Amino acid sequence: MIRWLIVFLLLSPTTSMSELSAKRRRRMSDKVRKMFYHAYDNYMTYAFPHDELKPMTKSFTNSLSELGNLKLENLPREYNGTALTLVESLSSLVILGNNTEFEKAVMWLSVNLSFDVDARINLFECNIRLLGGLVSAHILATDSTNRFIQGTYNNQLLVLAQDLGQRFLPAFNTPTGLPYAWINLKYGVMENETTETSTSGCGSLILEMGALSRLTGDARFEHAALNALHKLWGMRSSLNLLGTTLDVVTGEWIEYSSGIGAGVDSFYEYLIKAHILFGKEEFWRMFQSAYLAVQKYFRYGSWYHEADMRTGRATYWQLTSLQAFWPGVQVLVGDVAAANLTHREFFYVWKKFGVLPERYLLDHQIVHPTEKYYPLRPELAESTYYLYQATKDPWYMEVGEAIVNSLNLHTKVEGGFASVRDVTTMQLEDHQHSFFLAETCKYLYLLFDDSPLVGRNYIFTTEGHPLPVLSDWHERLPDTYTPHNLTSIKINTQKKQASAMSMQVCPANLLNPRHDDGQEIESVCHVPDTRDDHRCLTDDDCGIDSTNCRRRSCSSAGYCGLWLFI
Repeated sequence: MIRWLIVFLLLSPTTSMSELSAKRRRRMSDKVRKMFYHAYDNYMTYAFPHDELKPMTKSFTNSLSELGNLKLENLPREYNGTALTLVESLSSLVILGNNTEFEKAVMWLSVNLSFDVDARINLFECNIRLLGGLVSAHILATDSTNRFIQGTYNNQLLVLAQDLGQRFLPAFNTPTGLPYAWINLKYGVMENETTETSTSGCGSLILEMGALSRLTGDARFEHAALNALHKLWGMRSSLNLLGTTLDVVTGEWIEYSSGIGAGVDSFYEYLIKAHILFGKEEFWRMFQSAYLAVQKYFRYGSWYHEADMRTGRATYWQLTSLQAFWPGVQVLVGDVAAANLTHREFFYVWKKFGVLPERYLLDHQIVHPTEKYYPLRPELAESTYYLYQATKDPWYMEVGEAIVNSLNLHTKVEGGFASVRDVTTMQLEDHQHSFFLAETCKYLYLLFDDSPLVGRNYIFTTEGHPLPVLSDWHERLPDTYTPHNLTSIKINTQKKQASAMSMQVCPANLLNPRHDDGQEIESVCHVPDTRDDHRCLTDDDCGIDSTNCRRRSCSSAGYCGLWLFI
C-alpha cells in the first residue's frame, strides 16, 4: 500500500518545488506587508506627526529630541516632532510599491516639516534616520520609475535635507574636527555640552553627508564627515583597533574596550559601504586593516568578544544584538562562510528566547541581568537577507519565516508592534521604534520578494535607506581591482593579482573558488603567522587561517595551528 501510494504521488500532477517556493514566498511577503501597514497605519492614526508610536497606549513620543527644559505635555504648539516614523517609512513605501502614499507623505513633509526648532538632538541618530531618510526619498522621488501620480516634486526633500545638514555643521567646530554628539537644531552647540561621543557617532556620517554633497554640490558636508573619519582613524592603536568612546575636544579615548557591537558597529559598516558608494580606495584600505584586526583580536570561533584596543586582550565575553549586522558586512566582502557561522549562532540565541536579547553573556550562556530587552531590532533580519542573496539557500527563508512568526506572536498588539522589555518573560514595553518600519519590515519583505531591487544597484545605509551606486559619484571607477585591495598568489615563479572581495568568495576553499587560470584565490581574512616556519611563543605570534577565517593558536610544542578546533 505504501509502495503504491508513493508511486501515485510521483506520477500524479503535483505542484513543483519551485512553484511551492514561489507560493510560500508570496504568502510570507504578504504577511510582512500586513505587518508594515499594521505598524504604519497605527502610527498615522495615533502618533503622527510626532516622532514615534506608543502602541500599547496608542499615544506618541518625540524620542529623537530633547526640548530644553520643556516637558512633553508643555510642548510649544509649533513643535509636533519631526514626523520621524513617516520620514523613516518613505523608502519602505516605495519598496512595497505604494507610490500614492509615498507622494502624499512627501507633499505633507514639503509643506509642514521644519527644523528651525529649539530642540537638542543626537547628531548620529538624526543623521542616519532623518537626513538619510530625506536624501534617500529624494533620490527615489526623482527616479523615473517612481514618478508621482499627481502633483509636482521640485526637490523639496533635498531642500529640507540641505537645511538639516547645515544645522549639523556647527557640531564639527572642535579642535579635533570630531563632532559633538548633541546639538541644538536652532542654536547649535549649547554651553557646557558634553564632549563625549562614540566611535560610531563620529565615524558613521560619511554616507548620508557625502550623498548630500554629491546631490547639492556643497562639499562642506562630505568634507566635515571625511575630516572626522580621518581624525578617528588616526586615533587607532598599533593593532589597528579603536575604542568605544572618546572626547571630541581633547581627542583622547575614554573607553578603550570595544568590539563590533554598540558604539562601534556602523563605523566598520560605513568604511566598506563608502568604498562601494564613492569608489575611494582609502576607504577600502581602512576597512581591510580594521577587518583583519577584528578577525585577529575579537573573533573566537564563530563568536566575537570585546577586547582592549591597546593590547588586544579580551575584556568582555558577550553577544550584543547590534553585532548581528556583522554577517551582512561579511557578505559584502565575500566572507560568506564566516558570515554563515556567526549568523547561525545569533539565530540559535533567537530560537532560545523567541527574540534576540540586547546582551547575552557568552561565558555563562545567560541573558545580561539588566539588558534583557528587544526593541524590534532589524540586524538579524538584515544579515539573513544578505546571506540569502549571496547563497540562495532556502534555509535563510526559513529563518526569516521564524523571525516573522516570532514578531507576530510576541510583539504584535492592537495598536502596532511593541518592544520587548524582558525576553525571559516576554513582558512588553510601550514603544514602536521607527527603525521597525525603516529596516526590520523592509529586510524581511525583501527576503521574500526582492523584485523591487531587480535591475538596480543600491547599498543600504545603517538605517536601511537605499542609496544608488552611481559611476558619477565615484572619483575614479576602477576597471576591476587596484593594487591596494589585492591578494598576491604564486603562479609558478610569478605573482598574479586577485581579489577575494571582488570574487565574492571567502574562505578560499569554499566551493574551491579559483582564478581564470585555475589558481585558488586567497581569503580576504587571512593574517599570516609571524614566522614563516610557523614557530611561536604565544598566541600573538599566530594569525588568522586562510581557509576558514579562524584564529590560530600556539601549541605547547611551539607551533601555530587550529589547535582549539581539533
